[in-house]
Amino acid sequence: MLALVGSHAVNPEVYWKSVLPNSPMPKAIKDLLYTAERAEAKNTKARAVIGSSVSFTYLSSADQLMYDPNEVLFFIENDLHQGTEMNLHFMKADQKETFLPQQVADSIPFSSNKLLQIYNKFSIKSNSLKAKDVKQTLSECESKGNEGEEKYCATSLESMIDFSTDQLGKKVKAISTDVDTKGSTPLQKYTIEGVKKFVADKAVVCHKQNYVYAVFYCHKTVGVRAYAVSLVGVDGTKAKAVAICHTDTAKWNPKHLAFQVLKVKPGSVPVCHFLPEDNVVWVPY
Repeated sequence: MLALVGSHAVNPEVYWKSVLPNSPMPKAIKDLLYTAERAEAKNTKARAVIGSSVSFTYLSSADQLMYDPNEVLFFIENDLHQGTEMNLHFMKADQKETFLPQQVADSIPFSSNKLLQIYNKFSIKSNSLKAKDVKQTLSECESKGNEGEEKYCATSLESMIDFSTDQLGKKVKAISTDVDTKGSTPLQKYTIEGVKKFVADKAVVCHKQNYVYAVFYCHKTVGVRAYAVSLVGVDGTKAKAVAICHTDTAKWNPKHLAFQVLKVKPGSVPVCHFLPEDNVVWVPY
């Protein structure tokens, strides 16, 4: 891996600045930029994720019933105001794969029918957990997207930028959830201190995948509203979380966990959730 990344490819950070000079790079992306120091480091700072065991896939099946009823995974849009209290759990994950430069990523097979080549290139044993992650990510990337949804798996930061700007235009901002803590935090009560609503009703949401290097499953969603929410926990932990509210849930599976938790019907009210810290949301401005 070090030899691959060490090639004379364009720096992803330079590409970001050239295409998005007015958009600050969010922490979720900065954490994945390749540096010699990070390459040598082992597990340093883990990133926080919210509700990582629950799929936010719109057409989910009914097998999502294993969750802590004391934890808020979904909520309604009317809850997004100063003073609202929610029980949230910012869990720790230690996947620290970095971005490869696009030139390098494009030279590596990324297909289910090239599994053996991928395993060999990265010295992955076919019966290992990492092999399972690789296979699952490729399967998700090759699956058909939801109706009317533009989807794309970005294997480099440059390709994520290109997809997002193709879908939304060059005047876009990337945002991510940022939890101000180095250690793990318990399930605890958080209070909303402030809420900022983004004007657009569309966004590109990119979800970090488990893979050998940084890969994001990106999809353009319409009928959504994005919010930046400031939170503080009872132990003093500060968080700047991204909330996504889906305004049209009429075609979601009626058995989706969100409806069971909120006790509402598809299409009745906007359904909202916070995004994990390693997700990136692109919104027009």
